[in-house]
Amino acid sequence: MDLAYIPSPSTGVINLGPIPLRGYAFCIIIGVFVAVWYGNKRWIARGGTAGTVADIAVWAVPFGLVGGRLYHVITDYQLYFSEGENWVDAFKIWEGGLGIWGAIALGAVGAWIGCRRRGIPLPAYADAIAPGIALAQAIGRWGNWFNQELYGRETDLPWALKITESANREAGYYHPTFLYESLWCVGVAVLVVWADRRFKLGHGRAFALYVAAYCAGRAWIEYMRVDEAHHILGLRLNVWTAIIVFVLAVTYIVISARIRPGREEIVEPQAEKADKAEVAEKADEADDVVVDGEPEDAAADADADADTDTDTDVDHGADNGAGSAAKG
Repeated sequence: MDLAYIPSPSTGVINLGPIPLRGYAFCIIIGVFVAVWYGNKRWIARGGTAGTVADIAVWAVPFGLVGGRLYHVITDYQLYFSEGENWVDAFKIWEGGLGIWGAIALGAVGAWIGCRRRGIPLPAYADAIAPGIALAQAIGRWGNWFNQELYGRETDLPWALKITESANREAGYYHPTFLYESLWCVGVAVLVVWADRRFKLGHGRAFALYVAAYCAGRAWIEYMRVDEAHHILGLRLNVWTAIIVFVLAVTYIVISARIRPGREEIVEPQAEKADKAEVAEKADEADDVVVDGEPEDAAADADADADTDTDTDVDHGADNGAGSAAKG
């Protein structure tokens, strides 16, 4: 008798009349909101303006979704284009299937476009949103739980994931790799926040740390999975991808730290202009107080005293002149 296990939901969708509410989509949407919310807080702390992260996310998120889906469809093309499969299913994103590698790559293109439009350096923006992306992944992985997909090998551990039988899976108890990756991503977010505060990471190094840390976890988690995948030299394709991207991220951190040490002083020119305008406005207000307040009254009194002294001197001069004329 099984004493403990993680149950799987009986369905991944709830129908509210004609509107289907899908758990996978909810997890993705909630993850995006968390990433934007937390990224906005970090961006403001770095000297940016509120709302900038959301404005750029309007470009990054759609690009990321398309990139994630493309990566999945390309690397698992047999699921959609082999004999007996329906290629239209490639567009059914709600059924699962987003590759993080494609999502980050194409999402970065969208972010670059958004940053260019606002005159913002992409590395600084990437550093601000890096922990938020990790948290978004942690939340998004629960979408796999709703769809009963991407689990690991069979296990009798008390936290085993119970999978029900369907056309493309066998009932049993498996490693909950979705949970492992979710917890790992939370740890990655904490690591990036700590390292950023401790070492003042800049010029994209906080983002590179997120990438490297995520890849380190993804490699061993991917190794546990049993779903169908392409293999190269005995390793799953995503394991090789994680290894290669990890090396590239670490290399970037080392080279970037030597070429451009420290952190950007200005991350958003518009914010700097706004700050200068605010300072100038406060200075003008201070001048108005000086002109309209007591200092002006004192100056007026001083002018009045000066006029009185002048008039007195003139009167004395006239009197002395008259006296001299009388004596002559």
